[in-house]
Amino acid sequence: MCSCPPCARAPVWTPRRNPPRRNRQPFASAAKSVLRRSPIREDQLGGNFARIELWRTVVAPDVEWIEAAGFPLAGTYRTPDGVISGVFEQLAAAWDDWITHDDTYVVDGERVVVLGRYSAVNKATGKTMSVRVAHRFIVRDGKIVRFEQIVDSASVRAAMTA
Repeated sequence: MCSCPPCARAPVWTPRRNPPRRNRQPFASAAKSVLRRSPIREDQLGGNFARIELWRTVVAPDVEWIEAAGFPLAGTYRTPDGVISGVFEQLAAAWDDWITHDDTYVVDGERVVVLGRYSAVNKATGKTMSVRVAHRFIVRDGKIVRFEQIVDSASVRAAMTA
């Protein structure tokens, strides 16, 4: 710094140290582990009842499952059976090779956000899609109690129209 009067009076900037964060790693690892062993991360559930039964082991009996507004299956589904019949079976009926690719996990306590994409081929049009998606989960006691989907629904619908 120079010694001219304006510079001499200027405050010296020092980096502010952030307070240490609580270590949430043990629970965060548990939540991430629940999602990683869930078959929903590679959502090839159509007709694969063994995978559906495995999926049941990682969701709470009173799960709340929210499909995004604008998505073909938009709405809120409750209970594992409600999700299976309202979401998974409908996806299997309309799409071939549906895969949910999980790219990044962001964990904060019981909240987990998974960034990824869907890829599939629409059975009616033969069009493929690959869209970005974010899944927001709440995991308690080793079970998914809430799911919320955020998706580029316009691209999904475009693949569904001839």
